[in-house]
Amino acid sequence: MAEKARNFTHLHLHTEYSLLDGACRIEGLMQRVKALGQTAVAITDHGVMYGCVDFYKAAKKAGVKPIIGCEVYVATRTRFDKVNRIDGSNHLVLLCKNETGYKNLIKMVSAGFTEGFYNKPRVDHELLEEYHEGLICLSACLAGRIPQAIMQEDLDAAEQAAREYAEIFGPGHFYLELQDHGIPEQRTVNGHIRKLADKLGLPLVVTNDAHYLRKSDAKMQDVLLCIQTGKTVDDPNRMKFETEEFYLKSEEELRSLFPDVPEAFENTVRI
Repeated sequence: MAEKARNFTHLHLHTEYSLLDGACRIEGLMQRVKALGQTAVAITDHGVMYGCVDFYKAAKKAGVKPIIGCEVYVATRTRFDKVNRIDGSNHLVLLCKNETGYKNLIKMVSAGFTEGFYNKPRVDHELLEEYHEGLICLSACLAGRIPQAIMQEDLDAAEQAAREYAEIFGPGHFYLELQDHGIPEQRTVNGHIRKLADKLGLPLVVTNDAHYLRKSDAKMQDVLLCIQTGKTVDDPNRMKFETEEFYLKSEEELRSLFPDVPEAFENTVRI
């Protein structure tokens, strides 16, 4: 089992620094990664990088390879456009390939706060184009631009977005994410993502959008969301995750969900 477990790395993960959203405590994260037989893990907090130093030090101490990244918010128009009900954002995962990528990601995330902040720190396509060097891009969760277009049944827009990201980041640096947390929309999106990958010759990667370490931690994360949104756990209309599947899964658990795409697991290690 240990040999097999080295064929997967979590590349989409929210630590305690995704404030009142992520519940992966960094010290416990490293121990959990090792217990699962995995040798590397990424940090992709929402719009911020202030957990990266603690994450890096803890990973090095535990003998785990740290991968620095961020799940950025990409403005629907530009980072300077801030009109109510028009200017929102979509998610996009960026991972540092080298020191150049790390410096570029810092510049982007900083600009997201100083120039693009509108409810959230937002970057835009201009920043992605200017600071793409040294970065690997993943298409993100259901809140990503491509999955959003698919759910709106605008497959042309999904393809256009995939082509744009592939062009910005270059060959071998843009991957389409496959996720399955038991949400019906994800299965629909996954089918179109696979077709898109075939049509455009883009690589696939399996992720699990981890927000907590074990399935039993789902209730704890739910309380964090209540604090964030100013709601109580008894409020039927509050924001909450649809399932309890957003935890740090083993490779075996994920392979059971995606048994027919071994290359999407190999790509996690390649990245």
